[in-house]
Order: sequence, then C-alpha cells, then structure tokens
Amino acid sequence: MVNRQILEGRWNELKGKIKERWGLLTDNELSQAEGDTDQLIGLIQQKTGASREHIEDELEDLLATAASAAERVAENAREYVQRASSVAREQYAHAAESVREGYVQAEDVVRRHPAESVGVAFGVGLITGVVVGMLVRRS
Repeated sequence: MVNRQILEGRWNELKGKIKERWGLLTDNELSQAEGDTDQLIGLIQQKTGASREHIEDELEDLLATAASAAERVAENAREYVQRASSVAREQYAHAAESVREGYVQAEDVVRRHPAESVGVAFGVGLITGVVVGMLVRRS
C-alpha cells in the first residue's frame, strides 16, 4: 500500500506520472492532495469511479516505475563518474610522465653542456629582468 512518507518523498517524480495516468486531474487538485494518500485516492475515485484497490495498485506501479527510473539515472551517473575518474587518472599519469621525460632531457643537456646552460639561464634571467623592469616603469 502506498503510504504518506513514500508519496511525500517521491511527490515531484509522481506528480507528472499521475497526470499522465489520470489526465482528468488538474494541477490545483494535485497540489491540494500533495503527499496525502487518502486525499489523492479519494480525488482519483471521485474523478474516475475506480476502486480504492485499483487506484492503490496503479500508484504502486507508478512508484515502482519512478524508482527504477531513478535507479537507472543513479547507475548512469555512477558509470559516468567512474569513466571520468579513469580518464583523469590516465591524463595525470601521461602528464606526469611527460614532465619526468622533460626533466631528464633538461638534466642531460645541462650535464653535456654546462657552460652553455649557465649562459642560457643567465641570458633568460637578464631578459626577464629587463622586461619586468619596463613593465614596472610603465605602471
């Protein structure tokens, strides 16, 4: 049997399904019955003439449908997060490997050409200092 807690907890999901199933119900009527199982069943009985048992069975089916849809959405979200996490880990590993390779190459160049490396570092530092100095004077 559909109880008040379940109906209240799933009201937003169910409201659209209820309107699809029992198109005679207005938004205003549904708003008045929000979360109140007895009032909702009475309203549907009044509009359709269906038995309470039949309406309860229909509501149970709607709840089951909504629950399975919510479970599918949750499962899809979990799968998406797992795939995104896996891709992020792969990209991180690739970037880390590229940085390691670059470091090893730079270290190798410095070992093979120490004087030139010091000269290049000095030149880059000098040019950087000049550019920063010009920017500071402009401000």
